[in-house]
Amino acid sequence: MYNVCLRVTNNEMEAEDVLQESFVSAFNHIHSYKGTAAFGSWLKRITLNNAINVVKKRRIEFQQVDDYADFDNRYEEDEEQDFDYDVRQVKSAIELLPEGYRLVLTLYLIEGYDHKEIAEILEITESTSKSQFNRSKKKLKEILKQQFQNAG
Repeated sequence: MYNVCLRVTNNEMEAEDVLQESFVSAFNHIHSYKGTAAFGSWLKRITLNNAINVVKKRRIEFQQVDDYADFDNRYEEDEEQDFDYDVRQVKSAIELLPEGYRLVLTLYLIEGYDHKEIAEILEITESTSKSQFNRSKKKLKEILKQQFQNAG
């Protein structure tokens, strides 16, 4: 649960606070747990919602792209280079993403939400979620490429 908080907030102290608040909230609302899902899933949802609320308070600005029709996932030929990255490098690069990009990328790739769910959670359009995700991938590649070049 701490890792969920940390991935979403990108701040250790906030993650610790969110985690504590989530356990207190779960304890105070244990009567609402119906047992239809695993307890861990129920607790994770509370934790994730609390972490997202903390991030929302920072007033993340998502670029609205309601009319954005084509989400281009193709890559330029010269960008298709193979780089070997370890988990620490990728995690470090994700932490450097702008907050909106990082949050959508985390919810989609790591937490497993689809764009419709992300749109509902973050109160944005599904198109915005998709474009933020695509932009986050591009930015992540740029950061990793720059780190690779700086290291070599």
